[in-house]
Amino acid sequence: MSNIKLFQNQEIRSQWDAEQEQWLFSVIDIIQALTGNERPRKYWSDLKRKLIQEGSEVSEKIGQLKMLAPDGKNRLTDVASTEALLRLIQSIPSPRAEPFKLWLAQVGYERLEENDDPELSIDRALEAYLAKGYSKEWINQRLKSIEVRKELTDEWEQRGVSRGQEFAMLTDEITRAWSGLSTKGYKQHKGLQKENLRDNMSNLELVLNMLAEATTTEISKEKLPQSLDENRVVARQGGEVAGNARKEIEAKTGKKVISDKNAEQLGRTKKLESPKK
Repeated sequence: MSNIKLFQNQEIRSQWDAEQEQWLFSVIDIIQALTGNERPRKYWSDLKRKLIQEGSEVSEKIGQLKMLAPDGKNRLTDVASTEALLRLIQSIPSPRAEPFKLWLAQVGYERLEENDDPELSIDRALEAYLAKGYSKEWINQRLKSIEVRKELTDEWEQRGVSRGQEFAMLTDEITRAWSGLSTKGYKQHKGLQKENLRDNMSNLELVLNMLAEATTTEISKEKLPQSLDENRVVARQGGEVAGNARKEIEAKTGKKVISDKNAEQLGRTKKLESPKK
């Protein structure tokens, strides 16, 4: 889940790593927010070189993710977890260091709140979608799809399926069965990279995806699959139910259900401004 967070009115690009259960933040944005330096990339390059020379392990904790750049394209950028950032801050002389530590703590606290009270997560998701320009009608449907997805992943966990690669594998089975495309192929069809596929679906696409996932959940509850292969069979069966519905709709309307348009092209969102630097 990608996000833009604010520290003293400055945008910090971030992404939630569900597998590691931690936020990852753009190092360049952090440096810009802490130092006000007009050349944060140069500052970070010099600092990274200095840390390596000193034998610091901080640079080894830095990863890379594609994030939205000022030119509107998704580009690889250095990212760090909260733990790595706290160590990095010690090497950056800045009067904003202490307020930034408190900000990081608040970001983490909000995530813990959402784990304890999922309704808070829904409220924040609602605010985020509204800010992006989605209509309330579409948002209500999208939030329902999140509920359907959560029921499915809960069922998978009860069946012994592991988060991460196995979840992705079963999701791909469902997507391929109902849409005729793999998850990756579906995203490429819409010109997406790291963006969330469901956030870029039309109303009908989203409804059929929900039908596929809800059906998979119900079949799983009845058949109680015990292995990953058995879960794959169930996932395919659930997807095929929605796939048959898609084919019938296409036969009746004479139109393809799977659209190559993303959310902006569908007129569902306003054009987002690039992160400020």
